[in-house]
Amino acid sequence: MFEATSIVFAAAGLAVFAAAVLPKLLRNAPLSMPMVFLAAGMLAFTFIPSLPDPDPVQYGDFTTHLTEVCVLISLMGAGLALDRPIGLRRWSTTWRMLGLAMPLCIVGLTLLGLWALGLGLGAALLIGAALAPTDPVLASEVQVGEPADDEGEAERGEDEIRFGLTSEAGLNDGLAFPFVYLAIAISLVGASPSEWFAPWFAVDVLWRIGIGVLLGFAAGKAMGRLFFGARHESIRLSNHSEGFVALAATFLAYGAAQMLEGYGFVAVFVCAVTIRAAERTHGFHRVMHSYVEQLERLMTVVILVLLGGAIARGLLAGIGWAEVLVALAFLLLVRPLAGWLALARGKTGPRERIAISFFGIRGVGSLYYIGFALGTGNFAAQAQELWALVGLVVAMSIVLHGATTAPVMNRLDRLRQRRALEQHGDEGEAPRTAV
Repeated sequence: MFEATSIVFAAAGLAVFAAAVLPKLLRNAPLSMPMVFLAAGMLAFTFIPSLPDPDPVQYGDFTTHLTEVCVLISLMGAGLALDRPIGLRRWSTTWRMLGLAMPLCIVGLTLLGLWALGLGLGAALLIGAALAPTDPVLASEVQVGEPADDEGEAERGEDEIRFGLTSEAGLNDGLAFPFVYLAIAISLVGASPSEWFAPWFAVDVLWRIGIGVLLGFAAGKAMGRLFFGARHESIRLSNHSEGFVALAATFLAYGAAQMLEGYGFVAVFVCAVTIRAAERTHGFHRVMHSYVEQLERLMTVVILVLLGGAIARGLLAGIGWAEVLVALAFLLLVRPLAGWLALARGKTGPRERIAISFFGIRGVGSLYYIGFALGTGNFAAQAQELWALVGLVVAMSIVLHGATTAPVMNRLDRLRQRRALEQHGDEGEAPRTAV
């Protein structure tokens, strides 16, 4: 028999190789890389009993920090990839999804938790807040591609579906945090607004969001000047193709915001968007984006394999028909309806509205939120139940969205290219799509 350590090393090498190849092989298939690695984790932990039990309840701190770092890296990549300058009209799809769709998702899932699952208000709100954000990690199949490095390509811009989902995922992971903190407050002091409203609104809403935006902007300005405008050639990093400095910007923005009790997720995304704005079409953006994208993919493999292992070892053991129906209702009704309503009278067409509303992929961000809240609030008695429900929704989202993303997005791309040719003839160009 082979030693467990040898099996792990061989499996790790195979997984890294697969992470590099699968996105290209599965580009047109009704299958996604997250589906493959989730299944691989389930098989590995089922047939190799010597592997340690990846229980997120038992290893709560490890789970929280692992998912935290993965989300941070993904947020930097999302911000660097966006070609469109920020603005009220240019980002109207984003503001609608953040201001309307996400709160509607939180309310809808909270009510389902209360009425269908019998959860208390704090636990139901936690589930709503953890599952409401579109994930910046697992939504890569419906996000924009590499940053443009010439003015013509940038001016053509991203298609509205990929832009909307990328920008939404970049910001909503941080903007869901006030509701997570509200759930924690309710678990600690009770549901009476007099006990939690004033400190929650002053600190968890106004202060934390404000600090996140301000420090993210300041860090992005400083890094942009260092990368592109430093007087000394040796420290003008855009001339040296050192992509890993994107990690410096990520951790600097996050750490500074966290030290001042701000939302680090917001700071990282704002920092990335600000760096991009410093020199919008410089090729260094592609270098940094490529580095963080590869690192994000590797971390995603680890998390998905562990999630699959946790499912194989009994994470969903307590799941019944009520939980399954709630998960389906959220993925197939609550999120799509919330997105459709949010985008009404916007600049998106019917096909775009349907796609943006449907492809609200749940993932690593939800795992982070539930791990963080369980380690901070008073949810110990319900930890297994909450982890099971979140794990179920994430796994179902991986399968549902992974099986539909490629066929639907490829179809929409072909329609968009056909319209461009009809409008501009042989010289017309379709909007840039993800690669």
